[in-house]
Amino acid sequence: MGNSAVLPPIYVDTTIELAPAKVIASFPVNTFLENLAIAPDGTIFVTNHEVGKIVRISPDGNQQIHATVEGKVSGLAFAANAGLVATGWNADSIPVISLVANDGTVETLLKLPDAIFLNGITPLSDTQYLTADSYRGAIWLIDIAQPRASIWLEHPMLARSNSENITPAANGLKRFGDFLYVSNTEKMLLLRIPIDTAARPGEPEIFVEQTNIDDFAFDVEGNLYGATHTYNSVVRIASDRSTTIIAQAEAGVIGSTAVAFGQTQSDRTAIYVVTNGGMFLPPPTGVVPANVVRLEVGKPGYPLA
Repeated sequence: MGNSAVLPPIYVDTTIELAPAKVIASFPVNTFLENLAIAPDGTIFVTNHEVGKIVRISPDGNQQIHATVEGKVSGLAFAANAGLVATGWNADSIPVISLVANDGTVETLLKLPDAIFLNGITPLSDTQYLTADSYRGAIWLIDIAQPRASIWLEHPMLARSNSENITPAANGLKRFGDFLYVSNTEKMLLLRIPIDTAARPGEPEIFVEQTNIDDFAFDVEGNLYGATHTYNSVVRIASDRSTTIIAQAEAGVIGSTAVAFGQTQSDRTAIYVVTNGGMFLPPPTGVVPANVVRLEVGKPGYPLA
């Protein structure tokens, strides 16, 4: 059964402008790469979701296990000390926020028994982060200095339309200017939430309908680059809300889950895409190896914090 028999044809009339693509690292079939964060020296950290591993990939593609979380690991962001902040579950399936030191040592910073499915995470300030709770329909505010967690926003637009649907609702989230953008994958929405001067949320609004975005990244001009996961592509959504497909299955982005910009002089106008090879909805060929793919997009990334 091909994807067309399962998925709504939401990108069938979308303009295609393919970006130059290169697979820089591959992982065995049935590896679920979920998120990534890229250091100033070009080192790429990726979360291997189901086995609780954070893998370090050097600019030349060399892979090493950087850290192991007892459970599963989803979202990833940098801390001010160059360590990492990760979302996931512990071995008892309780949602947790973990701190990963530079040497790979893992500390459980917070247990969140009131959370359900912590997913994408992005910095709000030096010590504060926002993380999407894909099944609660909420965004949590995490303060790693205190440490403490509280609900930043809980809203029907962040939730699933049907709690039986296993597809994540609020999923990826990134700030651009005075707005937080959030993908609701289950509802096929890209949302925009105003942020006031005290970093409090306003009322969410729909920015783009009928788009299947997992996690994403912005360039300096406000173009959003989104992983479409089950649609096996990467799209660019301009500030005027128009969508362009910039990578398809042939580029190695089957099961694309997240996007981040390069950080060095040589790759600052490139994005890196992580994939799961189609584990969630296999292509007709079956699940393929998970990849890290570099796409040249010609513009540098917008700073995360």
